[in-house]
Amino acid sequence: MGKNKLARWTEFGSYDNVIQPEIGEVAGKDHPIKGKWNNELFKNSNRIVLELGCGKGEYTVGLANTYPEKNFIGIDIKGARMWRGAKTANEQSLPNVAFLRTRIEFINSFFAEDEVDEIWITFPDPHPGGRNANKRLSSPWFLNSYRRLLKDKGLIHLKTDNTELYEFTCKVLENNDIVPVFSTNNLYAEETSNILLIKTHYEKIFLAAGMKITYLSFHLDKEKVIEDGKVKAKN
Repeated sequence: MGKNKLARWTEFGSYDNVIQPEIGEVAGKDHPIKGKWNNELFKNSNRIVLELGCGKGEYTVGLANTYPEKNFIGIDIKGARMWRGAKTANEQSLPNVAFLRTRIEFINSFFAEDEVDEIWITFPDPHPGGRNANKRLSSPWFLNSYRRLLKDKGLIHLKTDNTELYEFTCKVLENNDIVPVFSTNNLYAEETSNILLIKTHYEKIFLAAGMKITYLSFHLDKEKVIEDGKVKAKN
């Protein structure tokens, strides 16, 4: 590990708004913060919003600045990347931002039932090809995982440059009779709210290369199991 990366890793772990347990602490068991984010970390009763695969945390920080009445938690496994978001949040003295370093597969070890109001999935690994479909953060397995921690009718946003991932997610919703709140295969050709105009580092690169950005939002019913039997992913 390079000196700069090591220094960032150390600094990241020193922040009060960062939680980064070892895998052994959460695999198959609950973390002590579960069900206590509002009381113990944010010290308020405001709504909690997650950003999954937050990378450098630009979206998490951008959302926190836009909506100071909500609490935002960026989640990723790459601590050296999240360092930038955590550092910015501390520099700006944002009390409504936190970062959690863990794998998304372990998310239910950190959040109790109905503890989360909303989820953002911004430019995740698209895991191309049919064999990798279950690894996608919008696959039925992950959606059913989110149902446990989301409040009923909780809102999920997916923003991606990957057309295959966008179309796959649309198909999952269609097969489960879920009507999107909003869906577009070319976000910046639409008149959209400021919340969708926050741009991550990689999004700016995609746009500069002439790539289209897709966006999809939808609600999850707490009691509705998301089925995957009809989903046909591209090979």
